[in-house]
Amino acid sequence: MSNQPYRRTHRIISIALAMTFLAAAFSLTVARAGGNSKKINVGVQLYSLRVQFPKYVAGTMALINSMGVDDVECAGVYNLSPDQFRKELDAHHLRASGGHFQWDDWMKDTDGVIKSAKALGCEYVTVPWVPHTGDEFTIENAHTAAKMFNEWGKKAAAAGLKFCYHPHGYEFRPYEGGTLFDVIAKETDPKFANFEIDIFWAFDGGADPVKLMEKYPDRFVLMHLKDMKKGVKTPNYTGHEDTESDVGLGTGQLDIPAIVKEGVKIGIKHYYIEDESKSSEKQIPQSIQYIRSIGF
Repeated sequence: MSNQPYRRTHRIISIALAMTFLAAAFSLTVARAGGNSKKINVGVQLYSLRVQFPKYVAGTMALINSMGVDDVECAGVYNLSPDQFRKELDAHHLRASGGHFQWDDWMKDTDGVIKSAKALGCEYVTVPWVPHTGDEFTIENAHTAAKMFNEWGKKAAAAGLKFCYHPHGYEFRPYEGGTLFDVIAKETDPKFANFEIDIFWAFDGGADPVKLMEKYPDRFVLMHLKDMKKGVKTPNYTGHEDTESDVGLGTGQLDIPAIVKEGVKIGIKHYYIEDESKSSEKQIPQSIQYIRSIGF
């Protein structure tokens, strides 16, 4: 198959993206002024730039690198093969330490998911969502999820990968004196399946991110850094919120200093900013600045 269309697209960058690149470079200068302390390496979940990637993969990666970021978590390869996407990552000095791979892909082709993750250079492979009917995540869903996580986690481990699950809030629905997340945690083997805490979604589901990490200090190994707009009501067990509820770190409802402090304490391996709002290009550098300003 000819890759001429890809090469042609690769050569074309829109004026808007060029302006974005320059704006991000300026924002990086501001971000670095936030302090030189670097207790954590702040990465980016690439879904944050899902609007930009389809327009220009290489330019978007250059944009991310211009923010001072070298660690990313993948979420799709935007019509490229995993090998092609990896080449772009390498060319822009980015390492995909992790990647999100959907439940259906694991169900249909577990070996294919593992092959893609290896091609991308991932160490961690994460499932971000468990399918369920409507907004009703049930105990049966929790049992099924735990069973599959153990199975997939064993296969991932055999390939040298580490498997995680990313809760989205609906798992924190109360159940028998605890939550459905407690059921998943109890029924999964920590040798094969652990968790990525998205502090926004944990909070959205009524959980306190700090207390959650205190309760499971050995199970959370990855973190999504994300703040919630003031005024958004919780708990919400749907796993859905307006994407404009994502705000720059330190400007919303979450106690970011306490959360990051606990993350460092329990040994979180990778921290990824995920900003799903339309202002992600602007807010990501501001969030990096904030993390540095509070001593991390």
